[in-house]
This record gives sequence, C-alpha cells and structure tokens, in this order.
Amino acid sequence: MASKCISFHLHLHPHPHLSLYSALPQNPKLSRHAPTSLFSAVKSATIKTSHYHIYQSFPKRCATLTPMASSGQPSVGAKFDEFEPDQTFTNDDLKPTTPSQRNFHWWEMASLWIGLVVGIPSYYMAGSLVDLGMAWWQGIATVVVANMILLVPLVLTGHPGTKYGISFPVLARSCFGIRGAHVPTLLRALVGCGWYGIESWIGGEAIFLLLPNSIKQSSFSQLLPWLGTSPLEFACFIAFWSVQLAVVWKGMEGIRDLEKYSAPILIILTSILLIWAYVKANGLGHMLSLSSRLSSPEFWSLFFPSLTANISFWATIALNIPDFTRFAKTQRDQIIGQAGLPIFMGAFTFVGLAVTSSTTAIFGQVISNPIQLLGRIGGFTTTILAILGISLATITTNIAANVVAPANALVNLSPSLFTFRRGALLTALLGIAFQPWRLLKSSESFVYTWLVGYSALLGPIGGIVLADYYLIRQTDLSIKDLYSSSPGGAYYYCGGFNLAAMAALVIGILPVIPGFLQKVGILSSVSDVFVVIYNNAWFFSCFSAGLLYWILASLRGKQNKSLPSDPLLPTKS
Repeated sequence: MASKCISFHLHLHPHPHLSLYSALPQNPKLSRHAPTSLFSAVKSATIKTSHYHIYQSFPKRCATLTPMASSGQPSVGAKFDEFEPDQTFTNDDLKPTTPSQRNFHWWEMASLWIGLVVGIPSYYMAGSLVDLGMAWWQGIATVVVANMILLVPLVLTGHPGTKYGISFPVLARSCFGIRGAHVPTLLRALVGCGWYGIESWIGGEAIFLLLPNSIKQSSFSQLLPWLGTSPLEFACFIAFWSVQLAVVWKGMEGIRDLEKYSAPILIILTSILLIWAYVKANGLGHMLSLSSRLSSPEFWSLFFPSLTANISFWATIALNIPDFTRFAKTQRDQIIGQAGLPIFMGAFTFVGLAVTSSTTAIFGQVISNPIQLLGRIGGFTTTILAILGISLATITTNIAANVVAPANALVNLSPSLFTFRRGALLTALLGIAFQPWRLLKSSESFVYTWLVGYSALLGPIGGIVLADYYLIRQTDLSIKDLYSSSPGGAYYYCGGFNLAAMAALVIGILPVIPGFLQKVGILSSVSDVFVVIYNNAWFFSCFSAGLLYWILASLRGKQNKSLPSDPLLPTKS
C-alpha cells in the first residue's frame, strides 16, 4: 500500500532456544513423534510431524516467531500450534511478517512519507488555497492542521500492523469478516488503480515536455485519433510505467530501498529549487505580501471544505498503512516515522507556494506547473535534474500510495491465484485500461473530483476498523482465526460476512452521495444539509459509521477476543 520474499519457513538460528528446528532430530526418518524439551522448566512437547513439514509449514511454527509489539523482540513460548489455515485465505504475501522481515526503522518510515509528500499534487496544495483567497500562511496552516488530524488515524491504524505483522486486507477480516473484507479492500484498490494510471501519465508527460523541441515536433508527436494521444506521448507514458513496474517487481524490499535512497535526493533538489527562486526573485517579498481576500465568515466557509479535501488527500493511505507498518521493527519506529507527515507537508507546500509566487517577479507571469517552470528555466543540467526530480517524486508517491494496496487486495481476493507481484502487475495494467490521457483531457475537474470524493467515501471503512480494533476488541486479535474459515472462528460471523459492519458502511456512505452527485454535476442542486455533509465527508462518514458499528457490534455481543493461549501470539510468562 507483500515483500520480496515473505515466508514463514523456519531457518537455522544461532540461538538454539529460539529455533524450533534445533529441537528436532536431524534425521526425520528416525521418528515421526519426536519428544523434545525447549526449556528445562517446560515439559516436553510432542511434535507429530516430519522435519520437512515443520520446515515448510506456516501454522506449525513456534510462537517465538511473533515479536512483541512493544519491543520488537521475539518472545519464546512453549506450545506448538496444530492449527491449519484455510489455503483460500493465505499465501506467503498474506502471512504475518517474521522478525527478520520487520526491518523498517523510523527513518525508513519517515522516508516513505517524504517520498509520498514530494510530488506534483502536493506542490499545488497551498497555492490552490491562496488562489481561492486565503493568505499564504492560512493556506499552509490549513494543510498542516489537516495532516495533524490525519496523523491520528494513521498511527492508530498502523498499530495492528506492527503488533501482529498483518496487512490491511487481513486486518479488515476482523471487523468485516473473512469474506466481507473483500468489500473494503476492493473499494480501496479501485481508487488506487485510477490514481496509478493518472500519476503514471503525469510522469510520462514530464518526460515528454522536457524532451528537445526537435523530437517533440517530429511526426511521432502527431495525434492518433484512435489512440487518443500521440505515439511519442504514449511511449513516454509506457517508459515511465515500465520503470515503476521494475521497482515494484522487487517487492516491499525494493519499495523500501527506493523510498530510503530517494528521500535525501528529493530534499536536496527541493532545496535547490527554493534557493533558485529566492535568488532570482530577490527574496520572498512577493509571497509574504499576499494577504487574505476573505472576510472572516468567508474564510471559515472555505476552511472546512479545504480541510476535508486535504485529509482526503491521504485518506486512502490511512486505511492501508498496516501494509507498511507490518514491516516496522517497533511501535516506536512506526509512530516517530509517521509523526513527520505534517512537517513534510507543510514544508513542501511552502516551497511550492514560494516558488510559484516568485515566478511573477522572474518571468512576469504566474507559473504554477513545476514541469512548465523547469522547461522555462532551460539548460541541459536543469533538464537532467528536472527529469530526475520529477520522476523520483512521482514514482515514490505512485508506488507507495497506489500500488501496494490494490496488489494486497487482489492477493486477499484469491491467494492461490495472486502473489504481490501478480497483483502489482494487474494494478499497472488496470492503470493503462483507465486511459488516463482521455480522462485528463476530457474533464480534468471531473476526474479529480471523482477520485477525491471517492477517497472521502472511504472514511466509514476507517471508522469501522478503528472502532472494532480499539473499542470492541481492545487491540486483541486472534491471528489463527484471521486465517480460518471455520464457522466457530471469531471472524466468521454470518457466512464470513459481518452484517453489522456492512450496515454501518452503507449507512455511513449514503448521506454523502447527494452532495457528491451535485459536485460532479449529475444533480443540479441538493439540500444545504447534504452540501455540508459532503464538504465534511471524511469527518461525517468516519465518525457516524464508527459509532453505528460500535453500537451494533456491542448489542450483538461481537466482542470476540483471542483465546488466552492463542498459539500464534507471544506467550506471556
């Protein structure tokens, strides 16, 4: 939103007391029932399996392989699990991460957000608010406040990912049911596919615009009516699309390395752009002189819709953040790493606003598009740095925000058919199928309104997930039941669907729809109540759906908790 090699195979460990393998006979033919003692204080446990089966099987692992949430260190237990997960609900990409796979420090988590934030959409963020009449500091403050609010669900939703090592599709099973989880994950995946195609087209357009004029004026840049674009533009799009796919093909390890090493480069390039604007415009006086054109009532009527729009900007990531925090070493790492989001967003939107305002003094006109700005600056070195910077900014945002969640959703849909790689490939292909060049050229405002509005509709999913995890279950999940299709499982509910969650989801979405339809022009007018609800869609749908789910789940007694001796959780001594 799932790694290079996510596997629960047991490996030799230098500390024998942490290794189940070390407790087994080296020759599996000697005995199929090998009594062994892991500790002197613990009685012998009988392992009714062969050496090969122990080595290959996820469910028959020792409880030592799950790190404690607080420390990230393994906890050694004395019991073995005889639980066999339903193969239709698990594969290597869905299994909880092992201690060795949890290698994201706080800096890797922070780098993830730097890569997400530094991009063309964020560059526009505060500038668009200033265009609507806000003062420069009001625009930046709105962005920062929105991201401070969003930080709360990000950290809260990220907690189960780090504690249990599970992805968002698996977490969704606890509240929506083992089959009902397909509904929220596929809703999240669809908007991700749409954004993936659009971001990829933007990256391809950046390459095209920065090409020499001799190439852009060739016959290859002529429009093909049946394609809807020129062969050259389409080739740039496919080139950018392919580069992203090469990164994704390496799995979460490749994504982590990309974000980690791109972050300092993006910071340097952003700083260079700001310094250039400062020097060329003889300071930032023009930006600092921009005052608000709004009266107090007008400001507040604009502030709340703008706040909702800024929250919706990363609302999708707030849902599937466990896809990343499951690789964090500790809760401290995921919290500190994500705490920088408001700072990163505030700093980058300041750069975007400062540079855009400086273009008036430098070129005599406002140039809000960074690609066009870099083209105006010109020069071979500038072109190379521009291609590098824009490509890195777009790739780091697009892969983390729009590939991981759809890929994991497809894996959850059919673990036997999809792996993370296959899911990512299908996501990329669907991005092409959206034909983003047609969408953007026909009605850019409709596309962005639809996508942002769709993201706001995902608010009730977040409310339901948080209400279930914190209010109903008090952060206590049964890992084995998350992978079980047994009717007696904690998350089987009614045929695998939690009707309380489904009802809360529908009721949370319905009041938002009239305002959305009016926004995209399908309805000419709606009641002011629905306009207010839509302008505050994320807040309304998240809290209303979460509250309704908590009431329904409490009335139905669905406060299922894991068994005290859940074999797949650390054993408390």
